Amino acid sequence: MPDSFGPRSLTRPVQRGRDRLVGLWQHRYPTVAVTGMTGVGKTELVDHLCGRTSGATTESGSAVMERRVRRDRRLRGFRFRVVPGENAATRLGALDEVFHDDPVDGVLHVVANGLATGRRTAGTTGTAVVDREEQLARELEDWTVTSHRIASMAVRRSRPTWLVIVVTKADLFPDEVEEVVRSYSPGSGTPFGDRVDELRALAGAAKLSVDVLPACSHLDEETAAGRKQRDAYLAALEARMAQLSGHV
Repeated sequence: MPDSFGPRSLTRPVQRGRDRLVGLWQHRYPTVAVTGMTGVGKTELVDHLCGRTSGATTESGSAVMERRVRRDRRLRGFRFRVVPGENAATRLGALDEVFHDDPVDGVLHVVANGLATGRRTAGTTGTAVVDREEQLARELEDWTVTSHRIASMAVRRSRPTWLVIVVTKADLFPDEVEEVVRSYSPGSGTPFGDRVDELRALAGAAKLSVDVLPACSHLDEETAAGRKQRDAYLAALEARMAQLSGHV
């Protein structure tokens, strides 16, 4: 008869204790992948969510995955993984990490209604003049790659995954915000909306929740009204993320 009080039996409570701690940590600080093409303002959006704003804008996209942590007074928050937007090996490696190697709990996919800041090639500092229709096409191409990774992750896991499509630069089209948000939504009949419908079909509606919310971080015109609207957008995004993560 095996000794019920041997070393193996002693390690089980320790392992269970570690599992509980890991589970508690993941619940309090779920990981969130932040994806989207270069120039849409991913890093600036996350910096605002984490309270790390400096007022400066980035003139070149990051070539590596950036990590940020948001904490609140209740010892809850999020661990953000900002995936590079440049179409490079580092971006593909980061996508593999957040959707396969170490799967995240939620996704913020950032789009900009074709108004992403043009970037010079190879991460060269400075902006470039770009055509809006070309930017919309790149945005759709970027989403196609990302959505396939999300679907693959969602079908492999037992618990649901949440996705928020964040339409940034909303201050640049204040009279069309509702219409633009609708164009990125499931069932909208737009090219982007059709791809969202395809993602939901691949992943399964019970496996993936989809929200579409407007946002803006950097304001071209710093006015009181503009700051108030920006803060309202960010507060709505934060509240929805908290709901999806079980923080409220």
